[in-house]
Amino acid sequence: MSRIGRAPIAIPAGVEVAVEGSNVVTVKGPKGSLTQQFNPNMIIAVENNEVLVSRPNDAKENRALHGLTRTLINNMVVGVTEGYKKELDVNGVGFRVAKEGTKLVMNLGYSHQVIMDEIPGITIEVPGPNKIIINGCDKQMVGQFAAEVREKRPPEPYKGKGIKYTDEVIRRKAGKTGAKK
Repeated sequence: MSRIGRAPIAIPAGVEVAVEGSNVVTVKGPKGSLTQQFNPNMIIAVENNEVLVSRPNDAKENRALHGLTRTLINNMVVGVTEGYKKELDVNGVGFRVAKEGTKLVMNLGYSHQVIMDEIPGITIEVPGPNKIIINGCDKQMVGQFAAEVREKRPPEPYKGKGIKYTDEVIRRKAGKTGAKK
């Protein structure tokens, strides 16, 4: 039996979880509302302020989906209560970021500025010229948007210039060593 899938999900105060037909789960909380459809094989029940996920049998597909379904529902509950956050650092001479309205404007050493629009469900904060903070209640959306921002100028291994996650470690390479005799 899946250890992760078996664990019940506690529903905190102020959060509503509703399961409609064909496994459509809606979670509403102080930070927003999330809805997602899950595989119809999974059995999702809300009892005693807990969400329980179980599987009908031990078929390989059902075993694989059991823990995944439970984790995705848990991510939804955490997202509407606490939210998710990704922090990015911008390193490089002349590299800087700013927020203009709902747009993220980045100077990344190209001949033009790179501009990205805030998408619904995501908020962008720029506390300094070299820091970007992306917040939202949907873990997948926050991670995807952060990856798209990082993709505009990924860090390079020689000087570490580019956009990197705050907790990311860049493996550095030695540069050229000079003429050989």
